[in-house]
Formats: sequence, C-alpha cells, structure tokens
Amino acid sequence: MKFNLSSLSKRQREILDIVNDKGFAPIESLAQQFEVTPQTIRRDINKLCDLQLLQRFHGGAGRSSSVENVDYNDRRNILYQEKRFIAEMVAKNIPDRASLFINIGTTTEEVAKALSGHKGLRVITNNLNVALIMSNTDCEVIVAGGVVRQRDKGITGEATVEFIKQFKVDYGIIGVSGIDEDGTLLDYDYHEVSVAREIINNARNTFLVTDHTKFNRNAMVRIADLSEIDAIFTDKKPSVSFRDLMKSKEVELYVTAPGQKNE
Repeated sequence: MKFNLSSLSKRQREILDIVNDKGFAPIESLAQQFEVTPQTIRRDINKLCDLQLLQRFHGGAGRSSSVENVDYNDRRNILYQEKRFIAEMVAKNIPDRASLFINIGTTTEEVAKALSGHKGLRVITNNLNVALIMSNTDCEVIVAGGVVRQRDKGITGEATVEFIKQFKVDYGIIGVSGIDEDGTLLDYDYHEVSVAREIINNARNTFLVTDHTKFNRNAMVRIADLSEIDAIFTDKKPSVSFRDLMKSKEVELYVTAPGQKNE
C-alpha cells in the first residue's frame, strides 16, 4: 500500500514539521500546543516513528537517524503521490533529445517514469530500477559499471565514479537524504555520495528532487553545497530563511503544492 502524507492526521503532519524544523520536540510542549493529552501525542509520535519519519527519545521525538536511512521499500511508499507530482514537474523542464544522469533514489525513479513519453533521450544511470523503467521508452539507456546493491539496485564504487567521469550531459537529476539549514546537501552512504558528486561535476544543469521532509534532516556525509545545483523541485515551500539562502545562491525553486507559485 502506498503511503501518502494525507494518511496522517493534520496534527500528525504538524508534529512532523515541528520536529523536522526544531530537531526535537518534548511530548509535554506538544500536548500544550495542540491542547490534547500527552497520551494522544505519544500515539501520534508512535505512528510517525513506526513509519520511520521520526525517532523516539526519552520525553519526546527527534528527527530520524543521521547514520541510517529508512528501508528502501518503505521509502518507496512514503509520500508516494508527492514524489510523483515532483517528478511530473521535473519532466516538464526536460526537453526531448536531451542527455541526462539519473542517480539512486525513490524520487529519481519517479522522474524516470515521468520521462517515459519523451523522445530521443540519452540516459546514463547507476540505478538498475531507472534503467529498467527507461528501457521500455524511446530512449538510449547507458548503465554504469560497479557493485550492485541488493537493497535498492543502486550501483556504486570506484568503477562507477570513473564511468561517470567520461560524460558531460545536459541535466543531472539527483536526490538526497537531507538538506542542512546552511545549504549543505547530505546523504548516508559515502559510496553513493561519490557518484552524486561526479554527476554534479559533469552536468551542465543539476536538478535536485526532494520532498519537504528532507529539509533540516540529518545525514552524516556531505555531497555538495546548495550553490552547486541549479534548481530544487519539491512538494512544499521550505522556510523563508532557506528560500532567502536559495536566492542568494541563485538556485531556482519549483513547488508542486496548490497555491504555491514557483520562484
């Protein structure tokens, strides 16, 4: 069953936003803010933690782990509809007969699906799921060499990095595990990060695709600075301070949420 943000209650969505923004929220303060009992807040937090959207701590809840990502199959289902809308928005900004990198990630896989109607694309990927999706389209698909990870069919390693270095493409489509408030793009796996770095280095335009829960989310390995990408595609506007940071670094923002204009 696909998980959609709408399956959470309004209060649960607001709790998720509060914790992701502050890093930690005590049960008592949440209970006072929402004018409900601590037991009610505990039930909300338990659901969010069971979905691996938050992490339990004594007396409250914090952001999910900075050293371990959510299981791949679970990530595919979390915010599925939002990822699909993000992907469709990205596809509208990719012309026919363009060359592009698409890396590992559940949102980038949705981008591959959204590009299925394009003509004459040349797609280089280190994601076997993306390769399978795009192999049934009017596109040329080039698969990077390297070690295949069983959990998500991603390809990483030194051979992958060297392979990516051979190309210079029009667009690089990348995902991340977290975005720090200072604009640092983060991930959990340094092998995966090495590949993402080369995609950024060898793409004329780099598009970051991410749902809103990745903003202010912790992960321990640095990919790049915000200034090194050209546009962010997401489902909800980030904070005013982060939007100001994007403007200062000349990064475009595309938002799918109704009533929120692109900037």
